[in-house]
Amino acid sequence: MTSNAAFPAIWKVVRTVPAGRVATYGQVARLAGLPRGARLVGAALSAADVPALPWHRVINSQGRISLPPNSPGHREQKRRLRDEGVRFAGGRVDLSRFGWRPGGDSPLLD
Repeated sequence: MTSNAAFPAIWKVVRTVPAGRVATYGQVARLAGLPRGARLVGAALSAADVPALPWHRVINSQGRISLPPNSPGHREQKRRLRDEGVRFAGGRVDLSRFGWRPGGDSPLLD
């Protein structure tokens, strides 16, 4: 397991993303105090051995899952998000609808 001093701050932010919402790698990095640290977020999620970490709620800035399509991880992430009510259209999540807005009122819309 790779270790980095910034990983706990990243995991702390990821734990606060509510069910039915997604955050981008860049958004998580900024909230963890790591501007321009989106790749570090990916590394932190890959290295995570943190129980109940909702890693599946982190996607790229285009609203897509970053794991290779048709990989087991991609399928698992998509399944978990769908189970929480997140919808995909053309392989993308509508960030204006399902994107997490910390501190804001962001009810799950139907």
